[in-house]
Amino acid sequence: MRRHSCFVSLFCAIFLPRILGFPQANTSIDCDSLLPNYEVEPQTSTPPYLIAVSFDNFEPGNEIQVTLEALKDVGFKGFNLQAREVEGDVPVGTFKITDPNTKGLDCHNVTNSAISHANSDVKQKVTTTWIAPRGVRDLQFIATVVQDLEKFWVGIQSKTLTPTHSEAVNGTGKSKRRVCFE
Repeated sequence: MRRHSCFVSLFCAIFLPRILGFPQANTSIDCDSLLPNYEVEPQTSTPPYLIAVSFDNFEPGNEIQVTLEALKDVGFKGFNLQAREVEGDVPVGTFKITDPNTKGLDCHNVTNSAISHANSDVKQKVTTTWIAPRGVRDLQFIATVVQDLEKFWVGIQSKTLTPTHSEAVNGTGKSKRRVCFE
Protein backbone atom coordinates (compact mmCIF):
# COMPACT_ATOMS: atom_id res chain seq x y z
CA MET A 1 0.00 0.00 0.00
CA ARG A 2 2.85 2.33 0.82
CA ARG A 3 4.34 1.85 -2.66
CA HIS A 4 0.99 2.68 -4.20
CA SER A 5 0.84 5.98 -2.25
CA CYS A 6 4.37 6.87 -3.29
CA PHE A 7 3.55 6.11 -6.93
CA VAL A 8 0.39 8.24 -6.85
CA SER A 9 2.27 11.11 -5.19
CA LEU A 10 5.09 10.91 -7.72
CA PHE A 11 2.62 10.75 -10.63
CA CYS A 12 0.74 13.81 -9.36
CA ALA A 13 3.93 15.78 -8.79
CA ILE A 14 5.15 15.12 -12.32
CA PHE A 15 2.00 15.21 -14.43
CA LEU A 16 -0.61 17.25 -12.55
CA PRO A 17 0.92 20.68 -13.33
CA ARG A 18 0.93 19.80 -17.04
CA ILE A 19 -2.66 18.57 -16.92
CA LEU A 20 -3.94 21.62 -15.01
CA GLY A 21 -2.25 24.04 -17.37
CA PHE A 22 0.41 26.69 -17.82
CA PRO A 23 2.51 27.79 -16.10
CA GLN A 24 4.31 25.08 -14.22
CA ALA A 25 6.37 26.21 -11.29
CA ASN A 26 9.51 26.15 -13.41
CA THR A 27 7.99 27.42 -16.67
CA SER A 28 9.39 30.69 -17.87
CA ILE A 29 9.77 32.69 -21.07
CA ASP A 30 13.31 33.55 -22.16
CA CYS A 31 14.20 37.28 -22.02
CA ASP A 32 16.05 37.23 -25.35
CA SER A 33 14.20 34.80 -27.64
CA LEU A 34 10.83 35.29 -25.91
CA LEU A 35 10.26 31.52 -26.21
CA PRO A 36 8.77 29.43 -23.38
CA ASN A 37 11.04 26.75 -21.95
CA TYR A 38 9.09 23.80 -23.33
CA GLU A 39 9.06 21.98 -26.66
CA VAL A 40 6.05 23.32 -28.58
CA GLU A 41 6.28 25.44 -31.73
CA PRO A 42 4.75 28.96 -31.69
CA GLN A 43 1.55 29.65 -33.60
CA THR A 44 1.92 31.30 -37.00
CA SER A 45 -1.66 32.55 -37.24
CA THR A 46 -2.68 36.12 -36.40
CA PRO A 47 -2.59 36.40 -32.61
CA PRO A 48 -5.89 37.05 -30.81
CA TYR A 49 -4.12 39.57 -28.56
CA LEU A 50 -3.33 43.28 -28.69
CA ILE A 51 -0.81 45.57 -26.97
CA ALA A 52 -2.24 49.07 -26.43
CA VAL A 53 -0.23 52.08 -25.21
CA SER A 54 -1.39 55.39 -23.75
CA PHE A 55 0.91 57.66 -25.81
CA ASP A 56 2.61 57.75 -29.23
CA ASN A 57 5.60 59.81 -28.02
CA PHE A 58 7.71 59.84 -24.89
CA GLU A 59 10.46 61.70 -23.05
CA PRO A 60 12.84 60.24 -20.46
CA GLY A 61 10.97 59.63 -17.22
CA ASN A 62 7.51 59.54 -18.84
CA GLU A 63 5.16 56.87 -17.55
CA ILE A 64 3.32 55.02 -20.31
CA GLN A 65 0.34 52.81 -19.54
CA VAL A 66 0.63 49.51 -21.42
CA THR A 67 -2.23 47.01 -21.74
CA LEU A 68 -2.02 43.45 -23.03
CA GLU A 69 -5.52 42.30 -23.93
CA ALA A 70 -7.31 39.33 -25.48
CA LEU A 71 -9.34 40.32 -28.56
CA LYS A 72 -11.74 37.41 -28.17
CA ASP A 73 -12.91 35.37 -25.22
CA VAL A 74 -9.83 33.14 -25.45
CA GLY A 75 -7.89 34.58 -22.51
CA PHE A 76 -4.27 33.78 -21.72
CA LYS A 77 -2.38 32.13 -18.87
CA GLY A 78 1.16 33.34 -19.42
CA PHE A 79 3.08 36.17 -21.07
CA ASN A 80 6.32 38.11 -21.25
CA LEU A 81 6.16 41.81 -22.16
CA GLN A 82 9.10 44.11 -22.91
CA ALA A 83 9.89 47.43 -24.56
CA ARG A 84 12.59 47.18 -27.25
CA GLU A 85 14.03 49.67 -29.68
CA VAL A 86 12.86 48.99 -33.24
CA GLU A 87 15.40 46.51 -34.65
CA GLY A 88 16.70 46.00 -31.09
CA ASP A 89 16.83 42.79 -29.12
CA VAL A 90 17.37 44.01 -25.55
CA PRO A 91 14.65 45.32 -23.21
CA VAL A 92 14.75 49.07 -22.48
CA GLY A 93 13.15 51.01 -19.65
CA THR A 94 11.52 49.56 -16.55
CA PHE A 95 8.03 48.57 -15.48
CA LYS A 96 6.06 49.48 -12.35
CA ILE A 97 4.18 46.43 -11.18
CA THR A 98 0.60 47.67 -10.77
CA ASP A 99 -1.47 44.58 -11.66
CA PRO A 100 -1.61 41.63 -9.21
CA ASN A 101 -1.47 39.23 -12.18
CA THR A 102 2.02 40.50 -13.11
CA LYS A 103 5.53 40.26 -11.73
CA GLY A 104 8.75 41.97 -12.74
CA LEU A 105 11.62 40.16 -14.45
CA ASP A 106 15.29 41.03 -14.40
CA CYS A 107 16.52 40.73 -17.99
CA HIS A 108 20.19 41.57 -18.62
CA ASN A 109 20.58 42.41 -14.91
CA VAL A 110 18.06 45.28 -15.05
CA THR A 111 15.31 45.05 -12.43
CA ASN A 112 11.78 45.03 -13.88
CA SER A 113 13.02 45.40 -17.47
CA ALA A 114 10.24 42.97 -18.46
CA ILE A 115 7.04 41.73 -16.88
CA SER A 116 5.45 38.31 -16.82
CA HIS A 117 2.51 36.40 -15.37
CA ALA A 118 2.40 36.03 -11.59
CA ASN A 119 -0.05 33.10 -11.65
CA SER A 120 -1.72 30.62 -13.99
CA ASP A 121 -5.18 32.22 -13.77
CA VAL A 122 -6.83 32.88 -17.13
CA LYS A 123 -6.56 36.60 -17.87
CA GLN A 124 -8.42 38.75 -20.39
CA LYS A 125 -6.28 41.84 -19.79
CA VAL A 126 -3.27 43.01 -17.79
CA THR A 127 -2.19 46.62 -17.40
CA THR A 128 1.17 47.98 -16.30
CA THR A 129 3.16 51.20 -16.31
CA TRP A 130 6.43 51.53 -18.23
CA ILE A 131 8.99 54.22 -17.39
CA ALA A 132 10.92 55.63 -20.36
CA PRO A 133 14.72 55.75 -20.02
CA ARG A 134 17.18 58.24 -21.51
CA GLY A 135 18.92 57.69 -24.82
CA VAL A 136 16.53 55.37 -26.63
CA ARG A 137 15.20 55.66 -30.16
CA ASP A 138 11.87 54.54 -31.63
CA LEU A 139 10.57 51.54 -29.76
CA GLN A 140 7.77 49.01 -29.59
CA PHE A 141 6.39 46.83 -26.87
CA ILE A 142 6.78 43.18 -27.78
CA ALA A 143 5.21 40.14 -26.14
CA THR A 144 4.91 36.41 -26.09
CA VAL A 145 1.43 35.32 -25.02
CA VAL A 146 0.63 31.78 -23.91
CA GLN A 147 -2.99 30.73 -24.27
CA ASP A 148 -2.34 27.20 -22.98
CA LEU A 149 0.37 24.53 -23.14
CA GLU A 150 -0.27 23.91 -26.83
CA LYS A 151 -0.81 27.47 -28.14
CA PHE A 152 1.39 30.52 -27.83
CA TRP A 153 2.33 33.47 -30.04
CA VAL A 154 5.77 35.14 -30.13
CA GLY A 155 6.58 38.67 -31.28
CA ILE A 156 3.24 40.42 -30.80
CA GLN A 157 4.01 44.13 -31.26
CA SER A 158 2.48 47.44 -30.26
CA LYS A 159 2.52 50.50 -32.47
CA THR A 160 5.84 52.34 -32.61
CA LEU A 161 6.51 55.02 -29.98
CA THR A 162 8.86 57.88 -30.83
CA PRO A 163 11.00 59.95 -28.46
CA THR A 164 9.82 63.56 -28.51
CA HIS A 165 13.23 65.22 -28.77
CA SER A 166 15.22 62.51 -30.54
CA GLU A 167 16.87 64.86 -33.05
CA ALA A 168 17.94 67.35 -30.38
CA VAL A 169 19.72 64.89 -28.08
CA ASN A 170 23.08 63.24 -28.61
CA GLY A 171 24.40 60.06 -26.99
CA THR A 172 25.25 61.82 -23.73
CA GLY A 173 21.71 63.10 -23.27
CA LYS A 174 22.85 66.72 -23.69
CA SER A 175 21.37 69.11 -26.19
CA LYS A 176 23.15 69.54 -29.52
CA ARG A 177 21.95 73.12 -29.84
CA ARG A 178 24.55 75.80 -29.42
CA VAL A 179 23.99 78.90 -27.39
CA CYS A 180 25.75 82.01 -28.65
CA PHE A 181 26.47 85.02 -26.50
CA GLU A 182 27.21 88.37 -28.09
